[in-house]
This record gives sequence, structure tokens and C-alpha cells, in this order.
Amino acid sequence: MKKQSNLSRLLEYAGSYKILTYLSWVLSAAGALLALVPFWYIWRILREVIEVAPQYENAVHVTHYGWMAVVFAVAAVLVYITGLMCSHLAAFRIATNLRLAMTNHIATLPLGAIEQFGSGKLRRTISETAGATETYLAHQLPDKAKAMATIVGLLALLLIFDWRLGLLSLVPVALAFAVMTSMTGKKLQDKMTQYQNALADMSNEAVEYVRGIPVVKTFGQTVFSFKKFKGTIDNYERWVIAYTKQLRWPMTFYTLAVNSVFVFLIAGAFLFASGGTDGGALLNLLFYIIVTPVISLTLTKLMFMSENGMIVQDAITRIDRVLQSPSLSQPSTPKHPKDSSVKLENVTFSYDGTKNAVENISLSIGAGQTVAFVGPSGGGKSTLAALIARFFDPQSGSISVGGVNVKDIEKNELMNTVSFVFQNSHLVKGTILDNVRMGKPDATDEEVLAALHAAQCTDIIEKFPDGVHTVIGSQGIYLSGGEAQRLAIARAMLKNAPVLILDEATAFADPDNETKVQAAFNELAKGRTVIMIAHRLSTIVNADRIFVLNEGHLSESGSFAELSGQKDSLFGTMWQDYQQSVRWKVEKEV
Repeated sequence: MKKQSNLSRLLEYAGSYKILTYLSWVLSAAGALLALVPFWYIWRILREVIEVAPQYENAVHVTHYGWMAVVFAVAAVLVYITGLMCSHLAAFRIATNLRLAMTNHIATLPLGAIEQFGSGKLRRTISETAGATETYLAHQLPDKAKAMATIVGLLALLLIFDWRLGLLSLVPVALAFAVMTSMTGKKLQDKMTQYQNALADMSNEAVEYVRGIPVVKTFGQTVFSFKKFKGTIDNYERWVIAYTKQLRWPMTFYTLAVNSVFVFLIAGAFLFASGGTDGGALLNLLFYIIVTPVISLTLTKLMFMSENGMIVQDAITRIDRVLQSPSLSQPSTPKHPKDSSVKLENVTFSYDGTKNAVENISLSIGAGQTVAFVGPSGGGKSTLAALIARFFDPQSGSISVGGVNVKDIEKNELMNTVSFVFQNSHLVKGTILDNVRMGKPDATDEEVLAALHAAQCTDIIEKFPDGVHTVIGSQGIYLSGGEAQRLAIARAMLKNAPVLILDEATAFADPDNETKVQAAFNELAKGRTVIMIAHRLSTIVNADRIFVLNEGHLSESGSFAELSGQKDSLFGTMWQDYQQSVRWKVEKEV
């Protein structure tokens, strides 16, 4: 399949505004040709003045030529501005449609894929990267059409007046063009890609650093967190320097070539005038001296356009990376879960296609059961929970909810069936009421208040004058980790999904809130199938069944009594270590 050009890819999003893009090129080219006409009239003025000298009163056409130069100059500006208006309208529409296409497609992606991209990279792709295409379409393409038309017009003028001087002036132009071509080759394109990658990593890390400042400062990890951010800054610096060094000598040769036009012209004039000269030859030389700076300016514009073309190529690659990410498949004939049971059969999943995060996992969870996933860090607990909620699809095996493969359940129904409480509860800028109502958008105020009460949030509401209408987040009230967690639980209660997944949900609960959070969990778990992921083993003592995951494999399963009694088992070892740590903490406090 033939690869599409950058322009054809972008014009797919132009709609009815595509004609404006083409019109902007025509007008820009026309404006460029009109802008050359004043040079002709300036030459006519100089010729008439030289011919009538010293009887300058006989130069009767000078005024006419002057006014004509002004008229064509103004016409060139007006035509070019009209072309820019057309290009801007088309560029704005294309950039808008690109952003809409990306945001709409992101909404169809599995949640896990969004996490893999990173919020900073996605923000930059939607905002800055799409903005680069806007600048390319609004300014650079019309300028390119203008530059090409200028070159064609100048070539005609240079060869018409004196073909010998014209050819001489083109020698350094050809050299400069050759150097410019070398600067836009594959090697520099690779450097540009690495440079943009480093910039994207720095942007992503900057977003994560700023978002994590409250947690980082709370746990005294400011230095560690900043070191990660600084690492991306240093990497960006390395690629900036490498990219600059790559251009150092080509830019030097390019500058020399462009600025040597006058040297060639003067040398040629002396050579051609060795047998004597006349006023016409001098006049032609003056014309070339006036016009040649336009050549240098035009070539410089083309060079920067070529560099911007590489930026746009990288931008389109990043946009396509988002748009070509496979959407979450939807069943043609949706099926409905019969109950809240969960079953995994021979499930294998890999994030990178090389190392399996979970491998050949099979387990069953009955409707209304409370189970726990435990094990060492990196064992696959969160991965398994994410697969059940269909944040990803496994490479092999099947996952069923209520006796139905999750791939055969319509997306909205699956999201209404499975509720997720994360360890880092995300609250949006808005009122407490609005944040909880996200669980059920059509819920009444009374239903939201009931969920807040059941989630032990009464004290949170009562301590603020505005109650449930208190704005939280940016420029609002900030809540503690435990308070935010209780609001997340209230949201899950309001959603009332039959399957509940708790992913380290007490991780950021402060000691004062832990009891209330646990009470809220107990209320939330009533009548639901609950899957708990926990490092704090005391929270899973009453679980109906515990599944122990280690290095992506299901190593053990059973009740707490069965597993804790096996001293040589992995869970038995974990339980002994946990008890020892608790005793050490108590002894230290005493």
C-alpha cells in the first residue's frame, strides 16, 4: 500500500474546507509573482534616469513607474493576506477535527492503553502536536507555495536581463540548495525523532511530577521524584546538543553559499567588462544586486520549512500512534451476565509482547464471594484485576463475568457491572456532589447523600460551610488521602455495580481515616462480589478465598485459615513477616 504524504493525511480532516487550502496556495503564489513586478518598475526607473542623465527633467515616466510599483506591491500584500485567511480557516478546521478525532478515539481505547501512553504524552499530542500541524497548514504551506513561485519568477527575471549574470548568481544558489538537501535527510530526521521523543518524555514526567507533589511531599520523596524529572531534562539536553551539532557544519556551508552571491556577481561583472562596458551592463548589475537578496531570503525560508516539515512528520507519526491504537472491540450480538460470578480460564497476558505479566491463570469466584489477590510486588495482582475489568484483553484464554465472556458484554454494561476503587482516588475539580454523582449521572441529590452517609462521609460534609456543594481540587478544598478514598467509595456505592474490585484501596488512607475507610468498605461489600488487592494482610482475614500470585503464576489458593497454617508456603511466610512487622512497629511505639 502506497504511503500517504503528510499533506494528504492532514487533508483527510479538512472536510469542505479542503478547497480553501488549495486556494491559499494559488493566492500565495500569485502574491509572490506580483511582489516581483515592483523590481521590474524599479529597474525601468533606474534605466530612464541613466538614459536621460544629466537632463533629468526628461525622465517623464518615473512617477508612473513609481506608482505602478506601489500598486503591485500593495496588490501582492492584499493577495497574500487573502491567501493566509483561507489557509488559517482550513488549518483551524483541520486542527479541530484532528483533536476531536483523537479525543473521540481515546474514549474508545481500553483504559490500560491510556495509562501506557501517559497523561503528559497524550496531552502534548492533543494540544502541542496538533498545534504544530495547524502552524504547518496556516503558515508554512502558503509560504512554501510563495517561495516556489518566487524562485520560478526570479529564474525568469535573472535569465531575461543578462543570462550570463543570471547563471553566475545561480551557482551559489545551487550549492546552498545541495547543502540544504543534506540537512533534511534521513539521518537528521532520526535525530529530530529522538529529540521529539525526549521532549515528550520530559513533558510527561513534568505532568506526573506536578500531579504527584502532594503525595511526594507527604512521604518525603521530593528529591527522588525530582531526580526522575531531572533525568528527562538531562536526556532532552543531550538530544538538543546532538541535534545542534548535527547542523553545525551544514549551516556554516549553507550560510557561506547563500552570502557568496554578491562575490560571484561582482567577479562576473569585472570579467564581462574586461573589453569595456556600457550603461546597460551597469544597469543590469544594479538590478541583480537589488534582486539577489530575495534569493537568499527565499532559500532560508525553504530551509526552515524543510525543518518544520520534519517536525510535522514526527507530529503525524505521534498522532497516528494514538489514532491507530486498537479500540476496545464491541460485540455484534451483546450478551448479558446472569449473575456476579467471575471465571478465568488459562489467561495469559503480556504488556510488551515479550515477558508475560500473568501466565495460564485459571480461577473461579462465586457470586457474592469476597476474594483477595495477594503476593509479592510485580506478581500480577493488579494486572489480573485490570483484565477482569477489561482494561486490557488477554493474548490467550478467556475471562467471564456472570457466565459471559467479557468480550461479548457491551462496554457500558460491563462498566455498570464492574466497579473499580483505585489506590489513588481521582477526584475532578468540582463539588463533592458532582464527584460522587459520576458513579450514576442521573442520580438524585437524595441518592448521592445516602451514598455519602453509607461511605462514612458525614464528617467530611459537616466540616465545610457549603457541605456537599464544596468545591474540591484546583482553587478549591483539598482533602486528605483517606477522605478522598471515602468519596471514591461513595461513588462506587452510588454506581451499585454487582462486582467490585478494590486495588490497594487503603494505601493512602491516614491512620485517623483507616477505621472509617474500612467501615465504608464493609458497607460497600454487602451483597457484591468483591475482589481485593492488598499488601496489608490484616484486611483480608475474613475473605472467602485467597489467591496467591507470584511472578505471574497462581501459586496457592485457599481460605485464610488453610494458607496461614502452612508455614512453609508463600502465604505462610508472608503472614509471618507481616505479623513480625506489626510487632516491631508496636514495640517501637511503646
